[in-house]
Amino acid sequence: MPYQLNYDEFPACMREFANYKRAIQGCSAKTVEEYMTDLRTFARYLVVVENGLELTYETLTSAGIKDLTLDFFGKVKPSQITEYLSYSMDGRGNNENTRSRKLSSIKSFYKYFVNKIHKLEVNPAIDIETPKKRKALPKHLSLEESVSLLSAVSEDTMNPHRKRDFCIITLFLNCGMRLSELCGIDTNHIDRDYSSMRVIGKGNKERLIYLNDACREAILAYLPDRQRMIAEKPGADRKALFLSRLGSRISNKTVQWIVKKYLGAAGLEIKGYSTHKLRHTAATLMYQTGEVDIRVLKDILGHEQLTTTQIYTHVSDKSMKSAMDKNPLSNIMPKSNTAEEINNDEND
Repeated sequence: MPYQLNYDEFPACMREFANYKRAIQGCSAKTVEEYMTDLRTFARYLVVVENGLELTYETLTSAGIKDLTLDFFGKVKPSQITEYLSYSMDGRGNNENTRSRKLSSIKSFYKYFVNKIHKLEVNPAIDIETPKKRKALPKHLSLEESVSLLSAVSEDTMNPHRKRDFCIITLFLNCGMRLSELCGIDTNHIDRDYSSMRVIGKGNKERLIYLNDACREAILAYLPDRQRMIAEKPGADRKALFLSRLGSRISNKTVQWIVKKYLGAAGLEIKGYSTHKLRHTAATLMYQTGEVDIRVLKDILGHEQLTTTQIYTHVSDKSMKSAMDKNPLSNIMPKSNTAEEINNDEND
């Protein structure tokens, strides 16, 4: 399995859990790494506390967990998990979303050993409530800011990869795809007339994205550059749509750097935008300006639940004002006073 983590440092039960998530549940390597990173921190915390050591960065990172057995985790109490989450908040500054993810990883680990293969009898995390998340509206670029961002790429004539970068940002802003989905696009994922493409989303789930004229033209403009790069780089990745300057599949970090670069060129970096904010931008513009039905938007974005998509119904003051104006009672006004009545009132 192509993990970046050194799995030799993990206990056997965690490696077994990782294999289950990857091979049976079809989770991506990146997702499995996130699970394992969370579980590693939790295990290190338990070791440090059990040994009566002070919780510091040094004691946590140096705590050995390789020899921990499943029996060790079977003795964990619910109170230890809640104390760990409390430490995550107070000692590590983890916000609600991060603590929720860590608890989810712990619950998933125990669920596997209790419910799936029955090696443990009790799941100590099962009744622990998920930390309440603050409901924040998604940040997004306005239409004008989106145009400025694309213009910043177009005007960067000194960049030999300008057409690639323009295509990347065009797909983000028009299709609302995730970073991993964009980097994972292969040329054979696009149909022959460039009207649609397949992307692999969360949970290794495939969905179809339809390409509008902007996306189609951006891809066609970039493909000759891609072919030249393949010809110049003998070991180039012939499957990947987007290639790095070395000819390999473009990485998440490279795409993040590209987006950050042009956000800065457009004067937008200070607002804290990112690749994921471009996904929010596509969704918001489709919902607000394109008047896309929320159920259609759910399928475009690849959301499992409609409730996830519904956040985009709350981001537009313009939409709310329009809804208020369309109320059938909005044209019933109080009877206006005449000028004579107003003058009489002032003279009384």
